Amino acid sequence: MRLGLAAVLAVALASGALLNAQFDPDRVIAGGGILVQGWTGKIDASSVRQGRMINDAKFAQDGNALHVTTGPATTYWNPANMASGDYTVKATFLEPKFMALNSHPHSYGIFIGGNNLGTEQMSLVYCVAYGDGSALVRGFGPGVFTLLNTSPSASVHKAAGIGQPVTQEISWRVKGGRAECSINGAVVAGYDRAQLVGAGKLQSTDGVYGVRFTHNVEAVITGFSMTKG
Repeated sequence: MRLGLAAVLAVALASGALLNAQFDPDRVIAGGGILVQGWTGKIDASSVRQGRMINDAKFAQDGNALHVTTGPATTYWNPANMASGDYTVKATFLEPKFMALNSHPHSYGIFIGGNNLGTEQMSLVYCVAYGDGSALVRGFGPGVFTLLNTSPSASVHKAAGIGQPVTQEISWRVKGGRAECSINGAVVAGYDRAQLVGAGKLQSTDGVYGVRFTHNVEAVITGFSMTKG
C-alpha cells in the first residue's frame, strides 16, 4: 500500500511526538543545589545516565515555603523528618506554570516509609499528582514498583492550560495497618500494610518522609507537616 505525502507527514509527526513524550532530556537548572539546611536528596538512575548531578536541580527556601525546580528527577528529604505508627504527612503543591519546563505533564508529591535513603538499597513509596488531573503511586524497593499506574482522578486538579497555575493538596495517612493517599481531600489509592511491605517493596511504613519530583517540573510547597495519630 502506497501512502500519500500527507499520510507520511502525519505518521512522522506522530512518531516524533511519541518519542518526545518517551524521552524528554533533563534540564540543568541555573543556580541549582540543595539550599535548605538539613535537607539532602538523590537523583534517579535515569538522570545519572544522562550525566546529571543533584546540583542540576534546585531546592530552595522561599519565605515559609519550599521551592523546587528540576532538572533531574529527584527525591528530597530531611533525615530528622521521621514518622512511625499511625501518622499523616501532608503538603500543598503549587505548580506556578503548568508544563513550563516540559513538553508533557510531569509530577510532584510526597513519599513515606523511607529507609536506607541515599544508598543503593533505598526504599520508599510516593504518591504524586500531575497538572493534567492524573495521579500515580510508585516506590523504590530498591527496584521500581508501581501500585497505581498514571491514571486520571476526579479529585486531582487540572490546569486551565499550558503556563497556567494549578494547586494540589496531597497527603499520606497511615493508620491501623493501612496507608491511604489523598489528593485534594479524596482518597485516590489505599493499601494494607501487607501490600506495601515485603521483598522488593518497603521495609516498613515507618521511616523518613519527604517530597518527590520527576524531572523538568517546578512547584512551591507549603504546609509540609506530619501529625501523629
